[in-house]
Amino acid sequence: MTQNDSKLPPRLHSRNQKRPLPRNWVSIFLIGLAVLYVALVLYIPAANVFFQAFQKGVGPFLSNLTRSDFLNAIRLTLLLALIAVPVNTIFGLCAAWAIARHKFPGRTLILSIIDLPFSISPVVAGLMIVLLYGRQGWFGTALEANNIKIIFAFPGMVLASAFVSLPFVAREVIPVLEEIGKDQEEAAKILGANNWQIFWRVTLPSIRWGLLYGLILTNARAMGEFGAVSVVSGNIANKTQSLPLFVEEAYKQYETEAAYSAAVLLALLAVVTLVLKEILERKTGKKV
Repeated sequence: MTQNDSKLPPRLHSRNQKRPLPRNWVSIFLIGLAVLYVALVLYIPAANVFFQAFQKGVGPFLSNLTRSDFLNAIRLTLLLALIAVPVNTIFGLCAAWAIARHKFPGRTLILSIIDLPFSISPVVAGLMIVLLYGRQGWFGTALEANNIKIIFAFPGMVLASAFVSLPFVAREVIPVLEEIGKDQEEAAKILGANNWQIFWRVTLPSIRWGLLYGLILTNARAMGEFGAVSVVSGNIANKTQSLPLFVEEAYKQYETEAAYSAAVLLALLAVVTLVLKEILERKTGKKV
């Protein structure tokens, strides 16, 4: 307080004091609008899926889960994940190692190619597979001559699932490898460790959380893919129908309870993925 302020009357002196800032109604409005939007787009539809699945009780819900076509769809979805996830894990580790540990011409191009499934529509990806391996595709004549069926069969579904889930492991491991650097690996090499020992005892423990993060995302995408798989599978019940395709087909056939029951399983898969994702984000100290 200055000397001039001390001479002011108490009423004028109180007016010169800073007033508390008014509540920011614009921020409150925007937050409320965002919450309303998320509720309309996500929360209410998700709650409706559970409501429709259980509206007649747990008994009908469990009976829908024992249908032969439903069980086959689950089995096929698990098989797709069991094949696509390990393949993309091996590819992602090799690509991440090559990109993070070496500088070479075309490195940026390879990164762009790895990110291609992020930018291409899954339906277009399925169409690309059809144009390559279909009867009239580039390799169709050779495949048909050897009685090898890719399109409208399980191999085509594997290709589609592997394509759409390809980038996740590589994209999660590359930043981790770049962050930890090469000092520990070079020290282990100087001490006499071979490349395999360096990978298992030095590199893998350092990237384990990033690798597990990529595995979770890869598995979720492989099990939940619809667009690319629907193009190449033919959506044949008990043969080439994964769980997302079963939901669509059951809903088209007015079997809404079965469709919502299958949707509940997919929703639970999403919830488990989000929980594991949050745990790993806290472990790695990053937010995506």
